[in-house]
Amino acid sequence: MKPKYSFPTIDQNPDDADGIASPPPAEDRYRAPALDKGLDILELLARQPQGLTRAEIVKEMDRNASEIYRMLERLVARQYVLRSLSGDRYSLSLKLFTLAHMHPPLNRLVTQAIPIMEAFAQKAEQACHMGVYDQGNVLITAQVNGPGTWSMTIRVGVHVGLVDTASGRVLLAFADASRAQQMLAQHTALEGEVPIESDALAAALGIIRQQGYFERDSLQSFGVADISCPIFGPDHSALAALTCPYVRRIDRHVGPDQKTVRLLLQQAAQALSLTQGGFAPASRHT
Repeated sequence: MKPKYSFPTIDQNPDDADGIASPPPAEDRYRAPALDKGLDILELLARQPQGLTRAEIVKEMDRNASEIYRMLERLVARQYVLRSLSGDRYSLSLKLFTLAHMHPPLNRLVTQAIPIMEAFAQKAEQACHMGVYDQGNVLITAQVNGPGTWSMTIRVGVHVGLVDTASGRVLLAFADASRAQQMLAQHTALEGEVPIESDALAAALGIIRQQGYFERDSLQSFGVADISCPIFGPDHSALAALTCPYVRRIDRHVGPDQKTVRLLLQQAAQALSLTQGGFAPASRHT
């Protein structure tokens, strides 16, 4: 939106009859080129799971080789970037993820979630994980393995799709309307994402809200049923999603069936919601 008023810049004469120049855009007002270069490198490497050589980084960023070299050396020294043993390839370390987990609200949520998730895994004999919304998709922040031989796990720190996963749909379903629109606007499709039409997505989210949980055969893995429940905060929206990739047993052991596992997951999500000052209506857990 155009400013209602404008003021003279520092090097401009306020009495100049030619008028007053508008201030520069906010994003250009306080430039820090060195910081921008470092952040550009981190964002580039974040999209490359196998890392990149220095020459590839220079080419992708279209910058001078010497300035990229200096920046890479500092990022390596500060342990944000790792150099391969052969010295010719650079990749992102987990330091940014570690810093994110030092953020008190997320750190507290993960710390309080782990014992509840471990108790669920023992009772259900299934793995579970917790995801939160992050920059258009879902960030997996905690993972607990099942006690048996067979379970489906996902790495902590990875991003999964917002629209085609159980966790993503639960987070969307239990966000207020304006927040859900913002999440969808920020969403960027990940590799292998299963697309869905907007009308079909809206209908699916309505069913999730009515049921209070999500349950369906996984779109990502055969033989797995995704079950996901919201973890509510004080504002009654979902802070996170607690998800169990229910593996149908192929051995002779008879464990809890899918319905029992879903009820256990709902109880775990409700218990964790209470630790966050939120709650889940009783009708959603019947």
